[in-house]
Amino acid sequence: MTREQFTETTKARTYLVAGSDTHLYMHEMSQRALAFTAEINGKYHAPEELRRLFFELIGKEYDETFGLFPPFSTNYGLNITLGKRVFINSGCCFQDQGGIEIGDDCLIGQQVVIATLNHDLDPERRGNMFPAPVKIGNKVWIGAHATILPGVTIGDGAVVGAGAVVTKDVPENAVVAGVPAKIIKTIKE
Repeated sequence: MTREQFTETTKARTYLVAGSDTHLYMHEMSQRALAFTAEINGKYHAPEELRRLFFELIGKEYDETFGLFPPFSTNYGLNITLGKRVFINSGCCFQDQGGIEIGDDCLIGQQVVIATLNHDLDPERRGNMFPAPVKIGNKVWIGAHATILPGVTIGDGAVVGAGAVVTKDVPENAVVAGVPAKIIKTIKE
């Protein structure tokens, strides 16, 4: 399986069967991600070097406006897309096989988890997975310890409160908090 085939498979939200070529490819590529994140997290790097390593991990063109405070964890890396002026704080964990897209001017708080895979609920097929992308609009702030679940879209200008578990789409300029996250107010422009 190639990276392009895998991306098309997950973009189509194809059911991923445990032990299949797609599943084995995911495990192979997780080793690549582990090697990059070990380097990123294992010692101090100047900001320019940290950016270089991160963009090599995600397979995208270097962007000098990006900021990262390690440690950072991902189990694929190659399905993360970032806008300009994105900052990812320490301890974040991105499960990006299903695709993570983050818009311009976003702030991702400490220890945020973004998940893009769900396992089958049937115990006999529990190793199988459903991919679903997470899309984060422009100028979004995600508070510390928030969890964003597969298939969620967060609208431009929204705020996700610290510790929230986001299970449904968040409208533009909404502030959500709680478990599960609910709209607590709307930001007036």
